[in-house]
Amino acid sequence: MIASVDPGTLAGLFGVAVVAGCFDAIAGGGGLLTLPALLLAGFDPVSAIATNKLQGSSGSVSASIAFARRRLIHWPDVLPSALAAGAASIFGALCVSLLPRGTLDALVPLLLVGIALYFATARRISNEDAAARIRPAQFAMTLAPAVGFYDGVFGPGAGSFYMIGFVTLLGLGVVRATAHTKLCNAASNLGSLALFALQGSVVWPVGLAMGIGAFIGAQAGSALAVRLGARLIRPLLVVIACAMAVKLLSNPGNPLRRAVLGALGF
Repeated sequence: MIASVDPGTLAGLFGVAVVAGCFDAIAGGGGLLTLPALLLAGFDPVSAIATNKLQGSSGSVSASIAFARRRLIHWPDVLPSALAAGAASIFGALCVSLLPRGTLDALVPLLLVGIALYFATARRISNEDAAARIRPAQFAMTLAPAVGFYDGVFGPGAGSFYMIGFVTLLGLGVVRATAHTKLCNAASNLGSLALFALQGSVVWPVGLAMGIGAFIGAQAGSALAVRLGARLIRPLLVVIACAMAVKLLSNPGNPLRRAVLGALGF
């Protein structure tokens, strides 16, 4: 674990967290900025992931508060899902060493590309609610804990997976789906953060500074999401999902990348 961070680096990480918090509140994917920044600052992978969970938790809590103030969160429907996601994320973090990481590395980019294609092409994506395909209680017992568990194990794209569920299964409009996604994100972030904190992996001074930045950025991002709605959220979701897929596939050890390059004779 890194011993200390100089003031200039800390200020830079704070600035990155502000921008990431803004993006995260709208479409997720803030970790694409903050995690590489922590690694470049000299953090080892475990402390970088743990500290990133602290700033991510702060941003998602901030966005949840902002959306709740605007009465965009329907608590009876989403609270059971958030609690299930939080509990499942703790279990996922505990099971992280028992699951085949290679399968996740290969599968998640494909899922993210699929989500990007859906939001890019689906005609019914708007700010208006549509008919739900399942009840909120069913959502809380199925997709919410599944994504929460995944967030504890791995994490990239969890917000996109919540989002696709709220839109396609519960029929929420894009802005309300974003609001409910942030609450579930906050729960699963806090669940895995609790485990990292117990393990002593979080660099608290840096995480708290970045958390303040993420909180500020998320307030701005949520305001933009409410003001511009689907006009902003929909294209940004497509860009973020594709960016996360590219980021995962850029890892030379990704089995899907190796399989494709092997098939092409490289």
